[in-house]
Amino acid sequence: MYFETDNHTTIASQVGSIAVLPCAVRNIGEGVVSWIRRKDYHLLTIGVTTYSSDERFNIIHSEDTEEWPLQIKYVQLRDAGLYECQVSTHPPTSIFVKLDVVEAKAEIFGPSEKYLKPGSMLRLTCRVVQSNEPPLYIFWYHNNRMINYDAHRGVNVSTEADNRYSELVISHTNTLNSGNYSCVSNNAVAASTLVHILNGENPAAMQHGDHGNAVLVASHIHLPLAIVTYQVINFVLNMH
Repeated sequence: MYFETDNHTTIASQVGSIAVLPCAVRNIGEGVVSWIRRKDYHLLTIGVTTYSSDERFNIIHSEDTEEWPLQIKYVQLRDAGLYECQVSTHPPTSIFVKLDVVEAKAEIFGPSEKYLKPGSMLRLTCRVVQSNEPPLYIFWYHNNRMINYDAHRGVNVSTEADNRYSELVISHTNTLNSGNYSCVSNNAVAASTLVHILNGENPAAMQHGDHGNAVLVASHIHLPLAIVTYQVINFVLNMH
């Protein structure tokens, strides 16, 4: 009897997918294959029978093969670690398979908040990273409403063929375009950014919250003193 699968093989999987841990045994004879999760020495399977109460674990085996792979459905981060494929020889013989689990996530380029003037262009680019499998889709949401097909509202969404990159463009924004924008994929943690369309204000003048305190940033603005004073008074009044 010998293992055809290399000892300490590493398998990478992502959260929510199906992981298959290989174990090929040649000339097994009367031996029986068992899978054990090493971190808690939990017996998962013996032969083709599953002993774990977690129904995500099962053996994929056909009688005419010498393959005894362990399948884990709906992989979770807690599934990562070392697994032992053991054959009941005397003494028992084993190999170990390591499962690495990654969690795919969406990322929107740029700052978490964006400030624009009405009529300017909004461009948001999203990518899905740490994904072993390309996502089935990327959807854009504005305040929890899906907008991928809102061309009649001036929204243009383009997505690359492998669904890992997507771009949202609104050529001429107005105050109705303010709000939260989310990039959502079927197999990744969503990402969001907050867009402010400043009605009649310069985007360089913005309010930054810091534990309840606010400061007015007005960089590179050259306005008459009376106008600046008026804006500062309005700003202070709006804080109360």
